[in-house]
Amino acid sequence: MRVTQGMLNNSMLHNLRQNNAEMHRSMEQLSTGKKINRPSDDPVVAMRGVDYRSELSKVEQFERNMSEVRSWMDTSDDAMNEAGQSLHRVRELVLQANNDTYEDEERANMASEVKEITNHLKEIANSKVNNRYIFNGQNTVEPRFDADGELIEDNINNDAVMIEVSDGVKVRANIDASNAFSEDLFESLDGIVSALENGDLEEDADDGDATLNEYIGQLDNHFQSLVNERADLGARMNRIDLIENRLTQQNVTTSDLLSKNEDADIAEVIMNLQMQENVHRSSLAAGARILQPTLMDFLR
Repeated sequence: MRVTQGMLNNSMLHNLRQNNAEMHRSMEQLSTGKKINRPSDDPVVAMRGVDYRSELSKVEQFERNMSEVRSWMDTSDDAMNEAGQSLHRVRELVLQANNDTYEDEERANMASEVKEITNHLKEIANSKVNNRYIFNGQNTVEPRFDADGELIEDNINNDAVMIEVSDGVKVRANIDASNAFSEDLFESLDGIVSALENGDLEEDADDGDATLNEYIGQLDNHFQSLVNERADLGARMNRIDLIENRLTQQNVTTSDLLSKNEDADIAEVIMNLQMQENVHRSSLAAGARILQPTLMDFLR
């Protein structure tokens, strides 16, 4: 085959373009830190990257959901702890009042304190997280009690709020407010106030209402319901800790796989770039030798 000067020129230019393309790719890898910067660079790596990113996105969403669940549970636990202390104080007052040594005025002061505690419990029952009521079931946009402390019958909801925290795994974020902040609880508190104001001791109650001594038993039942609900919440919080640890590990593992799949080995890229620069210089030098001589070269 006859090799012409034009063929030599075209071959040289083709090789120079390839060298330039390789250098451009290496410089792009060096500047971005990625093996590939477009799917065409390596379709297999690109597809794996899509899968890893999709998995990482899911894990991060579950972690955000977990943060929401954690906020609900922590707030619920603190609220029930505060409610338990409030009920304990009411029980102390009832025990004190159920004693003939206290005057009517003293019992009236106790009634005022129980009223304030009742109002406080209603405020707790209207607790919010991220502007959502956490003790009103799935009706998170409306409170259980209005501004006057009256129970809003149409708003009451005790349904479970389920939030997905892993593939196919949902946990209940709220508590059953019918156990922790039941209507019976507030009826008992109102009855205690009435008994304190009317002096309904065990031995002289004659109006058919419960006596202070009987209210002690009711308070114990309400307190136990609160304890049971808090224990159930505690069990779910322990499970949340386990799921949270697993999500953290999944995040680390998936991020590591994504990095190994896409991140460039900078040392290797620099070495390749240096080799390509050497090849490029050699190509230019060789090309300069085979370029067709000009008329001036023949006239020398």
